[in-house]
Amino acid sequence: MLKLILSVILPFLLLYNNSSTDIVTSANKQNGDNSTGTLQKMIVANGSVTMNLDLNKLNRSSKAKESRPSELRFDASEGAFFKILVFNDELRGPLPSSMDIIPHNSASLPTKLGASYQQLVVEYLPWGAGYEMAVRDGKTGFTFFNIEGSEYEFTPQTNSFSIHGGRLLVSKEFAAELGRPADAGTIVGEISINATMRAIEITQIVDGDVKSDVLPPTNDPDAGTVPGPDVIVGDVSGLSQVGSQVGTQVGLAIATDSCNLGVVPLNWFAMPQVDHPVIPQNLYRMSGGVTNTERFEQVGQSSLKHAFTALQNNICSLGCNATASTTLGSGCSDPYSVGNNSAQNSLGSRAWVNPFTGAYPNTSNSHTGHSHVGPSHRILTEVADLIPAQNPGATYFAEGQYVTPHEYAWCQANPGQCNMYNNVSYRQYNVNQISPAYTFTAVGNTVRQKSALTAWTGATIVEVKPAAGTDGVAYVAYKVTNPSAGVWHYEYAVYNQNLDRAIQLFSVAVGGGASVSNVGFHAPVQHPAWASDGTFNSLGFSNAVWAQSQAGGAMTWNSETFAQNQNANAIRWGTLYNFRFDSNRPPTTADATIGFFKTGSPMVVQIQGPSAANVSVSGRVTTPAGRGVTNAAVTIETAGGTVIGTGIANRNGYYVINNIPAGATYTIRVSAKRFTFTPATMPISDNIANANFVAN
Repeated sequence: MLKLILSVILPFLLLYNNSSTDIVTSANKQNGDNSTGTLQKMIVANGSVTMNLDLNKLNRSSKAKESRPSELRFDASEGAFFKILVFNDELRGPLPSSMDIIPHNSASLPTKLGASYQQLVVEYLPWGAGYEMAVRDGKTGFTFFNIEGSEYEFTPQTNSFSIHGGRLLVSKEFAAELGRPADAGTIVGEISINATMRAIEITQIVDGDVKSDVLPPTNDPDAGTVPGPDVIVGDVSGLSQVGSQVGTQVGLAIATDSCNLGVVPLNWFAMPQVDHPVIPQNLYRMSGGVTNTERFEQVGQSSLKHAFTALQNNICSLGCNATASTTLGSGCSDPYSVGNNSAQNSLGSRAWVNPFTGAYPNTSNSHTGHSHVGPSHRILTEVADLIPAQNPGATYFAEGQYVTPHEYAWCQANPGQCNMYNNVSYRQYNVNQISPAYTFTAVGNTVRQKSALTAWTGATIVEVKPAAGTDGVAYVAYKVTNPSAGVWHYEYAVYNQNLDRAIQLFSVAVGGGASVSNVGFHAPVQHPAWASDGTFNSLGFSNAVWAQSQAGGAMTWNSETFAQNQNANAIRWGTLYNFRFDSNRPPTTADATIGFFKTGSPMVVQIQGPSAANVSVSGRVTTPAGRGVTNAAVTIETAGGTVIGTGIANRNGYYVINNIPAGATYTIRVSAKRFTFTPATMPISDNIANANFVAN
């Protein structure tokens, strides 16, 4: 049976160990859907390589107006040590290695490339190198092209291995050599490889143990330090488009490397067992305003990768106390490449998962009854959210998250050892170009144990934890800017990290007399429905824009309730929604109300909202006979008894009190010699000109 899989990258430190037994020992830790079987390390017996290069783009021809694809054909050198791992006839991915290629034909190439044409190699790069593969000069090491977006196929009956769809990107050094440094990252073609493989090492594995004379992984008894199991995202890398654009949407993916900070090995039992991590991927954009930091929005979300078989690596440099493949040892790490995290048949719906307890059924990654296109299950993103010309100065952030049942189960048995809140990490990216596919450049390193929301420059973040110990956490972030005189922009982001009850209402208190305009809402697009996707009747989650209203001294947005529509567009776990408006009033401390979708009473948190407008209160103080009471003192008090304004009646009894904050209920009192007056309690939301008092 043909098995289609996108690559699984093994740790880069395997490249530096010449012992095949060491490689096999590590490889058995990620050995498929069970931990008993046959592991084969294979190399190329024979094969061919094809590069379709756009020579006009590469040579920057001034005469040609259209692309000129040129097919460059090569043979793979016999016995090339381009290595792959296969476990129980299923491809687990290439190892860092290279393949000499021998050209069949010639072409008009740039001078540097032409000089190296007879000695090129295709290399699968070490983990963390930034790209999956590269085309290099085999003698000098000069890199001509980086390769991304490849798809891999292996047919066990014939030992046939192929790579197709790999995009050729001009490297930085080649762009500099061409005198066009700005062309670094430009896509100039595609590469495909077809090869027959042969095994050079066969290892029998039983229950995750290698039954051969091999060296075990290096163990460190002082690896993790956190009580209990504690999985985090140790590294985010390789953000790239995988597959073709369909309509207005593309599918993206990232590589994630998990680390167990805990002293207890973390359970990693593959499907159909239900005690392994699930891995969502998200994409965010920061943009808008003079500094391009006005708003922070989620522009893409993926389905869930279901983890299987833990490698025992050490990317977090904790020291790895390695275990069998069904657990991730204390201090150890486990990688999933872009290809692995974008393999559509391995990605299940988020709807099945309780993000706090980590619970899900053993059918939660079923793909029966539907087919896939390029963006299916990957980080579903609208191209309009990526096009640089439409998003000038925007910054992007890719985020990975691990949710696992083991942490919750351990927490229940060991109160105080609860590690379900630190499982998110992110990395910043820039978009490089838009044709024929989107490419991305990492900016800085992975920020561990923090959500991407924390990267929002100048924002204040408030925690929402409605049921500590029984449900997860969400956050409200806000930022107020003053884009022009007399105008304040209020931007809010509500992020649900792992709150199962979800959120369906967000309301901001607005001071009396404050005007609100340019009201907005933003949410990431939901994945289309598919059979057995975990939503109600498999109808998929709604994309409906939230209703909005301004009443009762508040600006309110809401989705349908759970009773109205179980598939309503609520803020479910791993998603971030935005709410915004302009006002004529500056900010002040205000209340925000969070309404929950599945269960629970609303919760109020403090944020900033428009302050009340200042108004005036005026009227006349008279005797029962209608004569003005001179020098009567009129005071306005808050509900707590604080005097916020005082006026003195003139000789005709008229008074004016200015600068009273609108939007509250106040008590007005009058005192004067020889007369008494009954206080009046009233709401004040605008100027009042007839607050008259008559003596008793």
